[in-house]
Amino acid sequence: MTEICEHHVMSDSDISRFHVPTLDEMPDDIRELIESVSEKSGFVPNVFVALAARPEEFRAFFALHDTLMDKSEGLSKAERELIVVATSAVNECMYCVIAHGAILRIRSKNPLIADQVAINPAKATLSPRERDIVNFALHVATDSATVTDAEIDDMRAKGFTDDEIWDIGAITAFFALSNRLANFAGISPNAEFYAMGR
Repeated sequence: MTEICEHHVMSDSDISRFHVPTLDEMPDDIRELIESVSEKSGFVPNVFVALAARPEEFRAFFALHDTLMDKSEGLSKAERELIVVATSAVNECMYCVIAHGAILRIRSKNPLIADQVAINPAKATLSPRERDIVNFALHVATDSATVTDAEIDDMRAKGFTDDEIWDIGAITAFFALSNRLANFAGISPNAEFYAMGR
C-alpha cells in the first residue's frame, strides 16, 4: 500500500530501478501536484514519483498525457483508456495495463473489459465502435509503417472524425513511449490499482 508522508513517498515494493526522489527533493510545482493526486485518489501512482526524478521530462510527459487523455470532445474518456490497455498489453507493459485497466473499468462501468482486452482483444466483448478503435490502435502499435490512406478512409467511412483518428494514433504513440519508460525503469504498479472498478 502506498502512502504519502511528510518527506517520502513510501511503498511496500520498489517503485523503480532508478532513484525515486523524496518530496523534499522535488520542485514545488511537482510536489504540489503529487500531493493533490494523493488527496484525490488516496495514493500516489508510482509513475508520478518515478518520473519526478527528472522534472523537465515529468512536466512535458504529463502535459502531453493530459492533453490527450483529458479531452472532452471526440473519443470518450473510456475509449481513450481502452486504447491504452489494448496497446500497452501488446507492448507488455504491466504498469500501464494494470493502472489504466483500473481507470478503464471505472470509466466504462464494466468490470470485465480491461482483462478481456489485455488478454485477447479479438475475443473481448466490445461494441462495433470499440472494436474499430482497438483494431486501428493495434495496427498503429504493431506496424505503423503499413497504415494506408485506405485504412484512414475506412475509419472515416465508419464514422470517425479526423480528430478522433488522430487521437487514436497519438494516444497509441504516446503510450508506446510510456510503456517503454515503465518497462526499462521497472516501474511497478501500485497494489491499489488491482481492486479498483471490480
